[in-house]
Amino acid sequence: MNFLGLWARGMTSRPNRRAMDSVAINNTADNGRSGTGSVQYQLRQYAESTLGKASLHEAVLLPEGESLDEWVACHVVDFYNHINMLFMSVSHHCTDESCPKMCAGESYNYFWRDGVNYREPTSMPANMYVKLLVKWIDVQLDNTMLFPVELGQPFPPNFRSEIASQILKRMLRVYAHLYWHHYPQICQVGLATMLNTSFTHFTLFVTKYKLVSDTELQAVKDVIKILA
Repeated sequence: MNFLGLWARGMTSRPNRRAMDSVAINNTADNGRSGTGSVQYQLRQYAESTLGKASLHEAVLLPEGESLDEWVACHVVDFYNHINMLFMSVSHHCTDESCPKMCAGESYNYFWRDGVNYREPTSMPANMYVKLLVKWIDVQLDNTMLFPVELGQPFPPNFRSEIASQILKRMLRVYAHLYWHHYPQICQVGLATMLNTSFTHFTLFVTKYKLVSDTELQAVKDVIKILA
């Protein structure tokens, strides 16, 4: 049973509007963007303190005087860490047999293409898709031409429209797969509130700054309505 089925049966609750503290795990992204005293560190501290004091709607607002590219970059890293931890918590349930393709229900199938090892859209088990996605995002985050770490170093002109947008679009597919196929397991490990809060934050952020298309969001439109 997926998220919608459990919700209908009253087995879960709306996400806590006061989001949880950031969770540190071994396999989280850093890329030199979180050193104490850096602009990135200060923005992340600002975001976390806002999440603890106000609604998620307010938490996505750009701090006055700060760079929107930097704000988006910080959120890309944080959302990456969230989906990484969430998927890892149920990865043993996501096998070649249980999830032979990366999908969200029967209507949304996702194919992997990276332009290097997979030049054409390729169907594969969900766990392989997520593993390749994590490695692909790692490469993007480690590329200081795409995610600059030096003070004053500019972001690429297409950072939001192409680079961050593509990463976030693929992250959305992991959220969608988790809701459609692994929500009971997420509940069993006690991470339903984290998933719901993280996903609500994610959708508010990407819609606020037009980083993911409405077409991509269709796979989770019912979840979005429920969590609103």
